[in-house]
Amino acid sequence: MLSSRPYLARALYEWLLDNDQTPYIVVDAERPGVVVPTQFVQNGQIVLNIAPTAVRDLELGNEAITFGARFGGQPMQVVVPGEALVALYARENGVGMVFGHEPVMPGFDDGAAVEEPDDDVAGPALSSVESDADPADASDEAASEERPSPKKGRPSLRVVK
Repeated sequence: MLSSRPYLARALYEWLLDNDQTPYIVVDAERPGVVVPTQFVQNGQIVLNIAPTAVRDLELGNEAITFGARFGGQPMQVVVPGEALVALYARENGVGMVFGHEPVMPGFDDGAAVEEPDDDVAGPALSSVESDADPADASDEAASEERPSPKKGRPSLRVVK
């Protein structure tokens, strides 16, 4: 599958403009292929205003974001490959999205070399668990002691890496 990042970035950009917000992007300036003014890079990142009034010829493509801008009076063509886009947000209120690392979808070949998994590295696996007790013999009280009771309140999502 193609990366969802450029599609989400285009939609978010349009949404911010429709709501009279100023779209800013955060770029990982240390990624290969990034062309940004290095004098403004801090901690390996740079924040850029990509509002229509701040840039020329903005293209939010599937492979990269490109545009022309002036930095310190000097014109420059900026190139931000899709994987270097860290976040897109509104300057006025911080509403936006931070993009995480996308997994490589198995079986998709976009022309780039597909990495084969290393046989020496053990990945997650499922296995069955044998139980000594017959479930038919278990009383309701014993079964409730084995299983934790569900928590009450708001559901939450936990990221496990």
